[in-house]
Amino acid sequence: MKQLKKNIRQVGICLCALFVLLAGYGAYNMIVNGNRWFSSSVNTFARQQKKNVIAGDVLDRGGVLLATTVEGKREYAADEATRKAVVHVVGDSDANVNNGVESFMASYLYGFNMGFGERLSSVFRGDSRMGDTVQLTIDSRLSAYIAGIFPAGKAGAVVVMNYKTGEVLSSQSFPNFDPMNITYAVKNDPQKPFYNRAVQGLYTPGSTFKIVTAASALQNMQDVQSRAFQCTGIREYGPRIITDAGTDLESGKITQHGQLTLLRAFQVSCNNTFAGLATELGDEKLKKTAEAFGFNDNFLFRDLVVENSSYPTSNRNEGEIAWTGAGQSALTASPLHMCMIAASVANDGVMMEPRLLLSATSSQGTLRTEFAPKVYRTVMTESQAAVLQEYMRAVVTGGTGTAANISGVRVCGKTGSAEVDTQEETNAWFLGYLDEEESPYALAIVVEEGGGGGSVAAPAAKKIFQWMLENGYAD
Repeated sequence: MKQLKKNIRQVGICLCALFVLLAGYGAYNMIVNGNRWFSSSVNTFARQQKKNVIAGDVLDRGGVLLATTVEGKREYAADEATRKAVVHVVGDSDANVNNGVESFMASYLYGFNMGFGERLSSVFRGDSRMGDTVQLTIDSRLSAYIAGIFPAGKAGAVVVMNYKTGEVLSSQSFPNFDPMNITYAVKNDPQKPFYNRAVQGLYTPGSTFKIVTAASALQNMQDVQSRAFQCTGIREYGPRIITDAGTDLESGKITQHGQLTLLRAFQVSCNNTFAGLATELGDEKLKKTAEAFGFNDNFLFRDLVVENSSYPTSNRNEGEIAWTGAGQSALTASPLHMCMIAASVANDGVMMEPRLLLSATSSQGTLRTEFAPKVYRTVMTESQAAVLQEYMRAVVTGGTGTAANISGVRVCGKTGSAEVDTQEETNAWFLGYLDEEESPYALAIVVEEGGGGGSVAAPAAKKIFQWMLENGYAD
């Protein structure tokens, strides 16, 4: 009998422990994935609750009204250019945009965080329940400016963030659309304007990935900065022939850089040098560095949903490994993730989690939550980041990114012209940042079928940085 009681007691303790663990996991899951649950289409409770609540307002970082409720209908910014520039962040009332603030931050906008006392008080007052006001990190003025200078008729994306805090100042996808005038043409546009390329688009990063290849070389090759590399302009790696930009095998024209250092190879974006580095490093070491930068990770950010970037794990022959080192092969990454990579170089190797939410405030003025920066991970040492900072500065002062240079300002960057088998033109990339203590801002630009990163994306980056410096983004 005593043994039976002891066994029952032990079972009871185990059951209690399991219950505590389950409750703890549930609480943790709501903290980490709460927004995903509230915005899920299978959450019938949330859909029902939305019918009984007047959705709160959405403001930009300067207090500009981006979304509000008028007579039960959702309305957006008064200015059409602003509406279009922020639509992929804010979303729309019909949820054409996946995971916009209108759905992903529903827990605040529809009052799900309202306490029992607040609910009871609104009942006694006879007031309709009001959702919280959400203020975002984005700048609608900056976003409207970027939308105005992005190459007309082209698809692509731009992301701008504070590399010290992770605040996303602009996240744009092109083409965009007016959430208050969704026409038949918009719905059937082959360029898919509802698709949020900034966070959903998975692009070949092209030569912008050479930041990662260079980082891996710095981590694994002791003498790599002092070595002399030889570029003949064309080299075979197994079944793949790798050439440098400007080479035309049919006409016999070959671009070769001759003897060069790693810095110079980075500056002129030498494919052959970086392909050779990848094969010398080996796939495992390059993959390990890429994964430290976030490739193959499951992005579970608090404020926004971002598609996972991938480093290829199949078909890893010599040619594909070499092509990966140059930023091609089966590599894919979102513009937001590539912006995070540039930001991590600028921030001495520390990658911040991207944040969209500045604050959420109840209709009675109660502060629900406010912005707090969060480190995503440390991707490299401070000394390694310092070398890449020097390299990215050299790209802008005397390399492929000179079109991004601003007199008297330290602009750093890396261009990319990513080849896509199904396209005639390359995708034009530029990653960059301001190396200015009072202006800690990084950006990523991709223009689909734009051509050269140095001739198309870099000039756009210059305009964006200039606008920021002239409009309150410098102390």
